Amino acid sequence: MLEIRNLHARIAENGTEIIRGLNLTVNKGEVAAIMGPNGSGKSTLSYVIAGRADYEVTEGDILWNGESILAMDAAERAAKGVFLAFQYPMEIPGVATMEFLKVAMNAQRKARGEEPLKIPEFLKRVKAAAASLSMNMDMLKRPLNVGFSGGEKKRAEILQMKLLEPSLCVLDETDSGLDIDALKIVADGVNALRSPDRAMIVITHYQRLLDHIVPDTVHVLYKGQVIKSGDKSLALTLEKDGYAQITGEAA
Repeated sequence: MLEIRNLHARIAENGTEIIRGLNLTVNKGEVAAIMGPNGSGKSTLSYVIAGRADYEVTEGDILWNGESILAMDAAERAAKGVFLAFQYPMEIPGVATMEFLKVAMNAQRKARGEEPLKIPEFLKRVKAAAASLSMNMDMLKRPLNVGFSGGEKKRAEILQMKLLEPSLCVLDETDSGLDIDALKIVADGVNALRSPDRAMIVITHYQRLLDHIVPDTVHVLYKGQVIKSGDKSLALTLEKDGYAQITGEAA
């Protein structure tokens, strides 16, 4: 279970506070959607959960399975099962996608006390996961995300998620830049990972993603706080009426 308690976080470089007393609980097996107007702190929340170094937590705590992760760096959090899918995945020239996947998977296995994958088993797993996302294996021979379209980058991230099998998945606007076909493929990949042992946070502006990844809970973020929570019907209300009434009530 993810528990975020009275979280305050700011940009380390200039001290601008973005998250201002945020409280949130996401249970195992739950898909929680985070929505809110631009500038409300949605992406910042994802970065802080994942341990991005240029954000500083000044108050509160983040617990994953009852253990505080604030003192852990990003790699340690990843070893604990935390995965972040970026809104804009980074291109990494010179790093072959297949080599990246192999190193990442074996690092996770080592953290769990498991033996590294041998090449035949590694290739078997990658091919099966790529096929489920309609990805051509030739794409994985290229440097990570280099020359990928927006949809290909998002599929590559969902591929990583399928292979690494994290227990906490945070998807930051994973629908950004996707056409309808790519959106469905990515959503199907995410839905295939729904599990009683896995929690998911889906950050989005739009109901169209939640038509495919139906959330159990919806939370509205505004000025760095969760100001309203509800079931999937809340997202439909937001799509119809916008944020003005809810944010006005919170002002």
